[in-house]
Amino acid sequence: MSTSDHSAAPASFAVSVPDVPDAELEADDLDPDQIVSGDPVVTGKVLWESADGKQLRGIWQITPGVVTDIEANELFVVVSGRATIEVEGGATLEVGPGSACVLREGDKTTWTVHETLRKAYHISY
Repeated sequence: MSTSDHSAAPASFAVSVPDVPDAELEADDLDPDQIVSGDPVVTGKVLWESADGKQLRGIWQITPGVVTDIEANELFVVVSGRATIEVEGGATLEVGPGSACVLREGDKTTWTVHETLRKAYHISY
């Protein structure tokens, strides 16, 4: 499904996130300044994008390592893998398969990825 041709995208759809092959995920450059330790690799696939570009839905994956990030408004569900997400000045989240998580825009996070983590997400800007 192309994210650039919104007229061809169905209004509603279903996808089996665990079954999307790694080969279908696209490399997502990770800023070297975000890497704290390890050699994490990020891949993903946008499944839907709003016409104004302010909402995204997709699949995201990261291999083990430690990275930092500044978050957007995001709701995600972990499909596989495990990580510890430390929110600066806030909670430490232990996430694994089935975890539903909300991150707020501007949250400064440190992700310690213990096992390759795959999530399905909805981001709002």
